[in-house]
Amino acid sequence: MIELNLDNLNELIESHSNVVVQYGAAWCGNCRIIKPKFKNLAETHKDVTFVYVDAEKFPGARELANVTNLPTFAAFKNGKLINQKQGNKVELVKELVNEVTGN
Repeated sequence: MIELNLDNLNELIESHSNVVVQYGAAWCGNCRIIKPKFKNLAETHKDVTFVYVDAEKFPGARELANVTNLPTFAAFKNGKLINQKQGNKVELVKELVNEVTGN
């Protein structure tokens, strides 16, 4: 899992074919609850690039998926947003992983 340290999410999305992004914030309890599960999925799905974005530090990254609530998960395939889901259920993230991998 990549934790964004620079406002370069667009570059990451453009340079990887399958990307799932978690938008969160330090103050967001639901974001903190789901983050370890998101990290575990990253370890088991090597064909997908998992990225965590602190939406407060990098508000420009929010615009790539029109994020209005946290946590939000967004799936990008070949540089294009294909879907997004809001909530703290790991099943939502698994659905996005399946969408980008075609499973």
